[in-house]
Amino acid sequence: MVSKLSHGIAMKFLALGCVLLLSACSGQTGQRAAQGGTMGAVAGAAGGMVSALIFGGNVGEAAARGAVWGGTTGAVGGAIVGSQQDQAMKKQQEGAAEKLKLKLGDEAFNGLAALANCKHDVALEHAKAAENLDNQEHALAGLWLEVLAYADQQQEDKARALFPELIEKDSKIGSEAQAEENMRKALQGLMKIRAEHKLPQTCR
Repeated sequence: MVSKLSHGIAMKFLALGCVLLLSACSGQTGQRAAQGGTMGAVAGAAGGMVSALIFGGNVGEAAARGAVWGGTTGAVGGAIVGSQQDQAMKKQQEGAAEKLKLKLGDEAFNGLAALANCKHDVALEHAKAAENLDNQEHALAGLWLEVLAYADQQQEDKARALFPELIEKDSKIGSEAQAEENMRKALQGLMKIRAEHKLPQTCR
């Protein structure tokens, strides 16, 4: 009798342990999905902003669209389940995020994510790698990333030293004054992106 009772208690504890373990795993999955969504949104927003600088368009609107696309892609690991309409919209946003990455190239896109998170050394490594690519648009995205990485660290002399190269390679930049204006606009956009995703606006 005692043996059966002990066995029953043990089984109950085992069942409880399984429930707690599954609950913890589910919570971790959700947390990873949320973190991935945030980081994806930050990368997408920064990518959208630089895409607008290179290809034209409203920087703010492009950043907002990029945040939505990137956030959706970053949260894929969260096993989000919804209606067929939700899934179709999610797939469309994922496709848009991939197009954005194709426009800028993986090196520049990943470097922009690092820049948004104040990892300037990582951002500059990606920038240099992108600038050496044969694809001219990807190389230009890398050049813009380098300019912004220096300017964000308040090393504006280094950023401005790249303006002649920007003028040469970016057909939409006709003067150093215009390069300065676009750099300022991008830095303001970068700070706004950080603020919207609860990151420090300036790096220390």
